[in-house]
Amino acid sequence: MGITTASLWQNRRDKTIYEFLEFCHSRGAGGAQAPFASLDPDYILRVRRRAERWEMYVEIEVELPRGENTEEFERTVKAAKDVGAVAMRAACLGGRRYEEFASLAAWKEFEARSKQRIEKAVPILDRYRVPLGLENHKDWTADELVALLQTYSSEYLGTCLDTGNNLSLLDDPMYAVEKLAPYAVSTHFKDMAVAPYPDGFLLSEVVLGKGLLNLRRMVEVIHQARPQTRFNLEMITRDPLRIPCLTDQYWTTFPDRSGLYLARALRRVRDCQSERPLPRPGLLAVDQRLQLEDENIRRCLAYAAQQLGLAA
Repeated sequence: MGITTASLWQNRRDKTIYEFLEFCHSRGAGGAQAPFASLDPDYILRVRRRAERWEMYVEIEVELPRGENTEEFERTVKAAKDVGAVAMRAACLGGRRYEEFASLAAWKEFEARSKQRIEKAVPILDRYRVPLGLENHKDWTADELVALLQTYSSEYLGTCLDTGNNLSLLDDPMYAVEKLAPYAVSTHFKDMAVAPYPDGFLLSEVVLGKGLLNLRRMVEVIHQARPQTRFNLEMITRDPLRIPCLTDQYWTTFPDRSGLYLARALRRVRDCQSERPLPRPGLLAVDQRLQLEDENIRRCLAYAAQQLGLAA
């Protein structure tokens, strides 16, 4: 199992790939997913040598092309190829769908813009033969992301499958994994806990095995669909996110979703809500938050190795 940079949510240390590899190695992880600090050939060579020395895999965080200029994206893909990356990860949206868009028209504009960016990326992926996974980053529902991927014929375009994000879009988490697993070139692996709040529900990343997700089954589904796909821990130590699914604003960009999704989601919260209060590291002192974050990472890696067969 590798580690993603978001697992160091509280820590301000350098999270670019060369330095992040050292952190991941110190925690016994098998790989790292992080961005480049530079595209200089000497830097790329140093990253590759460090990964090879420690027998770790590398995945690179990238941005999709913006506008007509694809030069920077192509340079990054070439660098990923040169460094020996097994995959790259990108997201169409940096924020959350239900917070970013005030109208359906704004969402439709984002959809069109995202498709343009992907269309610019695909020929470059095919040229360099490095897989790119689009994360289900609280933007696309599982069905929408599958439909998006199916519009392109490239074997190098897939998804970075986040096992918990689509709870925020009211998708059943196992359904999302089953739908996206055939396209998974990478993963953000996590467990989630929920609790009610007046406008919907709260959602928190928690230590593996302490949440509501059927992690063992998820591992099986992904392994069966894509045996070579790596599992990257994304244990984000932060306060709960509010999922305001009982507000009008939340539904602005979901014109075709029926109340069945809401009913199922709220039933899931009722039946699976955490017996303990959700973690709130924001209430802790800085040194306590950093200690908790490191403990969470260590506990997750131990659980993955001992209970899920996901050792380094």
